[in-house]
Amino acid sequence: MHSIRFMKIKILIPIFNDWRSLSKLLQKIDQQIKSINHEVSVLIVNDGSNEENEDETYDFKNIKTIKVINMKVNKGHARCNAAGLKYIFEKEDFDYVIPMDGDGEDRPEEINMLIEKSSEYPENVVTANRIKRSEGFVFKVCYELHKIFTYIFTGQNIKFGNFSLLPKSVVEKMINEKATWNSFSGSLSKISKNRKSIPSIRGTRYFGPSKMSFTNLIKHSLSIVSVFKFTWLTRSLIFLFVYCYLVSNFISIITLIPVVVIVILNGIIFTLSSRENLDEYKNSLSNISNIDTIKE
Repeated sequence: MHSIRFMKIKILIPIFNDWRSLSKLLQKIDQQIKSINHEVSVLIVNDGSNEENEDETYDFKNIKTIKVINMKVNKGHARCNAAGLKYIFEKEDFDYVIPMDGDGEDRPEEINMLIEKSSEYPENVVTANRIKRSEGFVFKVCYELHKIFTYIFTGQNIKFGNFSLLPKSVVEKMINEKATWNSFSGSLSKISKNRKSIPSIRGTRYFGPSKMSFTNLIKHSLSIVSVFKFTWLTRSLIFLFVYCYLVSNFISIITLIPVVVIVILNGIIFTLSSRENLDEYKNSLSNISNIDTIKE
C-alpha cells in the first residue's frame, strides 16, 4: 500500500481567444476535483489573445486559485506552455504541474486518473497516452503514421501530448532544457525516460473546430523529431544508403522521390531545431504584460 500524501497541484492551461471553452473547462475541473484531497490551482497563460474575455460569474468551490498571465506577444502553444512552466517554477509553491489544453480535447475527467497514478509513483512523470481519438479517419491515419515515423527515425515511442503530470524535479529539468522552447513532448521524452502512463481518450472541442490541422500536425511531428535531430540524421543517412543501393539499377525520377523527400525533411528538421533557444526561454517571462486574478 502507498500512503497518500497531500499535494499542491498547478494546472497549466495555454489559451488563445478560446474563452468560451476555457470557461466551460474551468467549471468541469472544479466539479471533477471535488473528491480530491489535494490543493488544486489553475494558471492560465493568455497567449496574446485579440478577443475580449466575456466575464462569466461562476462560484468555484474546489479550485483554490485561478490566475491569468497575459502575454504581450503571441509565441505559439509550445512556447506558451514553456513560459508557464517557468513562471510556476520560479513564482509558485507547488509539487506537481498538469499541463492541459483549454478547449476540452484534454478531458478533465482524467485529471483524477493522473493524480491517482502519481500517488503510486510519486517521483515519476505520468503521461496521458492516447488510446482513442475524436478526429476523422484521415487525421487518425496521419496521426498513427506520425507516431510510426517518429519511432523509426528517432527511437522515441511518443503517444502523448501536453496532458501529463510533472513532478517538481522534472519541471526544473524542463525549464533548463532548450528543447522545451520548441516541443513539449519532445523535451519531456528527452529528459524523462522512466515515465508512467494512463489510458486517455481524446475529447471533442467544446466550441468550434479543432485547431490541429494537417499542416499543424506535420509541424508538430517534425518539431518532436528535431529534438532528436542527430539520431534522425544518422538513421536517415542509413536509410538513404540502403535505399540507393537497392534501387541503383532502377534509377528514375520516381525512385529519386524518397531521396529528395529525405533531403528536404533534413532541412526542415534542422531549421525547426534552431527554435531551441535557451536564452530566449530564460527571458520568456519578460513577455508578461500583467496578471489577472479570477479567484484568490
